[in-house]
Amino acid sequence: MRLAPVNKRQFRAAWVATVGNRDWPSSPALSVTQQQEEWKRLLDQMKGMNLNAVILQIRPMADAFYPSNCNPWSKYLTGTQGKDPGYDPLAFLLEEAHRRNLEFHAWFNPFRVSTDTRLESLVPDHPARRHPDWVVAYGGQLYYDPGIPEVRDHVTDSILEVVNRYGVDGVHLDDYFYPYPVGSESFPDDGTYRRYGQDRFADKGDWRRENVNRFICGLSKRIRQLKPKLKFGISPFGIWRNRSTDPTGSDTSGLQSFDGLYVDTRTWIRKGWLDYVVPQVYWNIGYPPAAYEKLVDWWSEEVRGYPLHLYIGHAVYKIGQDDEAWNNPEEMADQLYMNLSYPEVKGSVFFAISDLSRNPLGIRDRLATDFFRYPALIPAVPRLDQTPPPAPRIQSVQRLPDGVQIEWRDDSADTVYLVLYRFADGEGENREDPRNIRFLIRKKGNSSTVTDPTAAPGRTWTYLLTAVDSSHHESPPSNRVRLLPLYKVIAGSFQMLENAQARQNYLEQKGIEAAIVEIRVNGEKRHRVQAGAFSQRSNAEARLEEIRRLGITDGFIVYE
Repeated sequence: MRLAPVNKRQFRAAWVATVGNRDWPSSPALSVTQQQEEWKRLLDQMKGMNLNAVILQIRPMADAFYPSNCNPWSKYLTGTQGKDPGYDPLAFLLEEAHRRNLEFHAWFNPFRVSTDTRLESLVPDHPARRHPDWVVAYGGQLYYDPGIPEVRDHVTDSILEVVNRYGVDGVHLDDYFYPYPVGSESFPDDGTYRRYGQDRFADKGDWRRENVNRFICGLSKRIRQLKPKLKFGISPFGIWRNRSTDPTGSDTSGLQSFDGLYVDTRTWIRKGWLDYVVPQVYWNIGYPPAAYEKLVDWWSEEVRGYPLHLYIGHAVYKIGQDDEAWNNPEEMADQLYMNLSYPEVKGSVFFAISDLSRNPLGIRDRLATDFFRYPALIPAVPRLDQTPPPAPRIQSVQRLPDGVQIEWRDDSADTVYLVLYRFADGEGENREDPRNIRFLIRKKGNSSTVTDPTAAPGRTWTYLLTAVDSSHHESPPSNRVRLLPLYKVIAGSFQMLENAQARQNYLEQKGIEAAIVEIRVNGEKRHRVQAGAFSQRSNAEARLEEIRRLGITDGFIVYE
């Protein structure tokens, strides 16, 4: 199997959908403990694949997965809208993600209200019931009308409530603004158009796009005012416009988000309102109406030269479906290989985590052992200050029975996590090669230790640390610490302690300092007589020869 090149910096994320209990929690009947354990299992799976971010839906249906002054508790937590689950889910979810050094993006669906058209099915104090004039029925569901300024303000306030109260790393919106077209049914906003837009926009489509643009622009500005380092990203439908409609569009023939959903991503990109965009390129390579390769090429060209990141949204949920392309185990792999040929593509987001968990056609294993086989740092945010934090310091490195322990210190308030690099002697110190990243360590205090259990004894290893801030700017390297192999001379190994003591006494009578070390071999206790430890093998061999001249023939050298 060919192995893909691995970048040191790459955004690797999965969406976690809560609507309909799709991904988490898997059922509204779960207890608090069950919800929490399920979340921790999902995060552990993500870490097992070397993902570095999670995008969790916390406001799927004009509701909340956190105590809110703007929206009622989500029914997907307890089965009943407005019912307190007995804890703050978002606080717990965020803490557990950060514990694993996963970036946490809070995902909001801005305008969807309910999956039926009965206002009375909502809790009495729901904003939609207090403001029924905000709500329209379309396609068998209820939506807030994006053309009403108060609606946009309410949704913005709902998002800023989370930005203010929680330490999320990003705000994420998906592809739902105006709803997807339902047959020939028209979205019923004629009255709103007459009131707010007809005098300025002859075309209702232009007015709808302006409503969404105002919402995105205003939200972006408010987020950056409150928390300048917080990222704002959107995941639009994969097609902006077809080339048959607009010569600058993609070579596709599918639904156009610009015309069908009134989503003007080109303006958002060029105005600098976003930190990242994740087009949902949910089609296979060579698919005639919307080929994956054509869309990745188009989006790469679309973002080129603008200060934001492009990540590609992948349809893991399609893998293994009754379709020739999606039954090919190489389809997703070929997509990921293709991404690597575009420098504008800075990462991937997978829909969704429950599908990855099923491991269809082995994709989860493939990510862990191939594309994401080494840890990766998230690309630094282009618009933010490029000043990195100061370098941390390695206090000590020592070999212990369970591995090499590294003690470090970092006094910078800007540091969010640290990167521990390990280099084998003679292989150089290339910090751009992700193979040399041993751990990404979430900072919890100004000093701590970490144990590396895989540093093979008998070799020389060099360790160094860097510090990384919330925008993923990396510090200069710390001091370098070399760990030399230690050669131990064993002057006999005995089952009986008194025999070991006799050998120890004999050596010390001959002027050779010795110590007894208890070990276990295949579960059996043994007593080794250690007659010295040396950093140079030649010195250990000289000591071994010395004890042999004393008539001790069962001596040997071990190293660590």
